[in-house]
Parts: sequence; structure tokens; C-alpha cells
Amino acid sequence: MINVFNKVLVANRGEIAVRIIRTLKEMGIKSVAVYSTADKDSLHVKLADEKIAIGGPKSKDSYLNMKNILSAALLTGAEAIHPGYGFLAENELFVEMAEAVGLKWIGPNPHVIELMGNKANARESMRQAGVPVIPGSDGFIKSHEDALEVAERVGYPLLIKAAAGGGGKGMRFVYNEKELFDKFADAQNEAKASFGDDHMYIEKVMTNVRHIEMQVIRDQQGNVLYFPERNCSLQRNNQKVLEESPATGVTAHMRSELGEIATKAVNAIEYENTGTLEFLQDSDGNFYFMEMNTRIQVEHPVTEMVTGLDLIQMQIETAAGEPLKLKQADVKLDGYSMEVRLTAEAPEKNFSPSAGKIDFMFLPTGGPGIRIDTALYAGDKIQPFYDSMIAKLLVHADSREKVVTKMQRVLDELVVYGVQTSADFQAALLRDPQVLRGDFDTRYLEESFLPRWQKIQPLAELGGGDGFIQ
Repeated sequence: MINVFNKVLVANRGEIAVRIIRTLKEMGIKSVAVYSTADKDSLHVKLADEKIAIGGPKSKDSYLNMKNILSAALLTGAEAIHPGYGFLAENELFVEMAEAVGLKWIGPNPHVIELMGNKANARESMRQAGVPVIPGSDGFIKSHEDALEVAERVGYPLLIKAAAGGGGKGMRFVYNEKELFDKFADAQNEAKASFGDDHMYIEKVMTNVRHIEMQVIRDQQGNVLYFPERNCSLQRNNQKVLEESPATGVTAHMRSELGEIATKAVNAIEYENTGTLEFLQDSDGNFYFMEMNTRIQVEHPVTEMVTGLDLIQMQIETAAGEPLKLKQADVKLDGYSMEVRLTAEAPEKNFSPSAGKIDFMFLPTGGPGIRIDTALYAGDKIQPFYDSMIAKLLVHADSREKVVTKMQRVLDELVVYGVQTSADFQAALLRDPQVLRGDFDTRYLEESFLPRWQKIQPLAELGGGDGFIQ
């Protein structure tokens, strides 16, 4: 394989850093790992060709330290930076700084990152491109009076969102005019504190909808590929818990229609590299744009499992100026895949984090159609400074029923000692009748499943079984 770059710095940690480094090795490209003092013994550091410390354990001192990361890239002679997801992956200032010192960014340009990172601007740009958007405000709102005007036009319930936001911060549900004043102020204050930006926007809360997303890639020559959709509707606190592809109820015609919408969207903003457009799908099968993530996503392996493609490799080649090697007709949907996020949390204790040393870990990798992405090993530590991900558990089979059965088996076999995990919660979720049928919307986990599951936990601890599925 021709080397598109000689050396790439991976500006991340954990399983995504390991994932990127492995693809770089397969492409014959040298890798540079950056690490905080807390991560000096981490797997991504051990696997990389070179390693360089960038600061203390807190993210702001290391993985968010732009100057230290850029210095590391220049000192090691890296030609490009792969940001993974999280940290600086969608920070347009960091991209501008990297490009100013001659480094290639493996992702879209800073203008597009800024455009799509501001949710209100992204919404308006999609509306102008002819992409259907959720009913709501046009542009920014900065006052309670603006919010009231939108509410009177589109009706309740509403969702107030931070324009610069993400991860559920600066977001509030409003069900009537009485709640609007206080919740708008709360959301705006949280947005200001979290993002340094108090611009807000409002969307109509759509009920009985599913969260469907489509990953795309566009090369520098303007060629576009879209990949089979992912269903990410099982969420808690606006964070995804389980993802699958293809989505139950999305027909081949719907997939093609969504692909055309996604293609129109990325062409309109002259997007480059990979990204994911997120939509709500109503009960009539219509899709409405929510937002776009201008990076690789946590759940990208689900798409890799059903297409047989290496999306990280495609990212790297595209950033180097290589045209896409495939046409849309070459992207085939093969079977079904599912991803479960195994986290170091105690779901029965309101998902409280569980940091500490992993005394023993067995992650079942035996059998066809199983993939586990992790950066942890026995003796390693779940650090309190970062997210609580232990591993991404992925399975693939020729039917959704077999995928669920295979994932149940994986969850049954895995063993982690030293920290609490979300495994029992995920296993219970995969025994739920509605989840088994694929019959759930974005509110199902929080409003229906979780209250019932939490209610029976004391019975389970007393030896009364799960008491959940009759």
C-alpha cells in the first residue's frame, strides 16, 4: 500500500486512539501517541511507534492543551493529526492552529466545523439547502421574549437547546408557558458556563420519533458516499446506550431517500472527510435534520461491520487528497450489527461512575461476528478524569434476531472485576420485549424501561430474580 502520510499524531486516548493506531499500522504509517501523566501505561501508548507526554491528568492540561499537542506533532515530525472523537475533534480553532504550522487535519475544514458546531447555524444552512428540519426557531434566540414568540408559533412541548452545545448541556424540555421563563434562563446560563456562548435555539418536541443517523464521506474531488443508517434511539440523558444497523422499519427506499438528503447536505456545505448527519424519523417515515457531527463517531464500528469497510482508513486517504475508491453501488449492506457501550458505572445507583483498578477482565472474542474495541487490560485503571468507557461490544449476524442472541451471549460471558459495569443493565435491556421487536422511540429507555428496571433491582439483590420479563 502506498503511504499517504509517513507519520500521523493521534490526538486522543482510549479505545479510539487504539483503533486509529491499528489502522495506521496496517497502512504502513508511523503513529505518535500523546498521553497525560495518568495514561503513561495505557494501551494506546504501548502500541504507538512513538509516544510523547503532553501534560497532567486533567483534560485541560493534556488532551485539551492545544499548544502542547501541536508542539508534540512538530517535535516528532508528524505530518497530520487524527483527532478521533471528543476532546479537540470539533474545535475549529485547533484546526486553524494545526494548519497554520503546516499540519494536515484528518477531518473537515475549520469553517465547516464552526458552521455545523453551532446548532442554530447548522439548522439554517440545512434549511437553505432544502434539507427538512425540525419545526422551531429560525436562527438564534437570546431572550425569553424571543422564546415565547417561537412557542406561540410552533406550540408545546418545546426543546430549548444551546446553539454551541452538545452532550445534553444547555438543553431543557418545556411543556407549557409557565415553565418557559425559568427553564430558558437555566438553559442559557448552563450554555454560557459550558460553552462560553449563550445563543440558544428552540425546536418543537416531536413525539414517537426515532433517532436515525447516516454516516457519509466526501472527498476533495466532491465524490460522496453514504453508508447504511444506524438506529441510536435507546438513550439516557441524551447519551446513546446501544446502536444498531440497519434500523428496523427503514426500507431500502427510505435508505436511498435518506442517502439523497445526506448527499445534498454535504454538497451544499462543501464538506470534506467523514461526518454523520443525525435525523429524527416520525411515525410516517419522514426524516428531519437535527445536527451533524464533523468527526468519526463512537458507533462507527457498527457501520464497518455491515459494510466490511475501514472508515478510519478512508478518512486518512481522503485527508491526503486521495479520491474515494468506491462508488455508491459498491457500498453493500451485509446483515445486521449492534454495538453495546460497556461502561464503568453502577446503573442501579443512578449510573454513578466507578473508577479504579481492573483486577481481572475477560472480554469474549471467540466465534464469528464478534468485535470488541477497548484500550483496557487487567491491571489497568479506569481513570476518574475521563469518560467511563470500558469497551464497545459489537456483533454481526445475518438477522437482527441472531444479533440480539449473540450480544446476549457476549454480555453473559464477559467478566470484569475491580469496577462496577453496565453489563447487567444492558443484558436486561436486550431481554425487553419492545427492544427485541425493535419497537422503541427516543423516550422509551428513560420513560418506560429504566423506571421499571430500577424498581426491580432491590428484588434482584434479595435473590428474587429480575422479575422483569414474564
